[in-house]
Amino acid sequence: MAQKAPSSSVSSDDRLWAALAYVFTPLVPIIILLMEDKKNRPFIKEHNVQALVWAVALFIIIFVLAFVTFGLIGCLAPLALIPQLYWAYQAYQGKSVNIPVISKLVKDQGWA
Repeated sequence: MAQKAPSSSVSSDDRLWAALAYVFTPLVPIIILLMEDKKNRPFIKEHNVQALVWAVALFIIIFVLAFVTFGLIGCLAPLALIPQLYWAYQAYQGKSVNIPVISKLVKDQGWA
């Protein structure tokens, strides 16, 4: 996972909101999208969009797998919190996070 070094324009507030976006996804990313002063900050926007896309993808994957396995895979859903906590820690350190497939999708679509 290639990560950029912390930028000098990234404030501690930016880092906190980016970390919260991963931990409390999709609630915090939706809240950030409603906050004019936060949604246009480049660092927050990068992490926020990734966290939101991750939440949507995770919901779809867990729903489909739970349906196919008659709910058995739903017991493993809390394990998704492990990478989210790691990404939140990286965001709080001021680093960019590279989530396989999702980061490329977000950048290719121009969302961040």
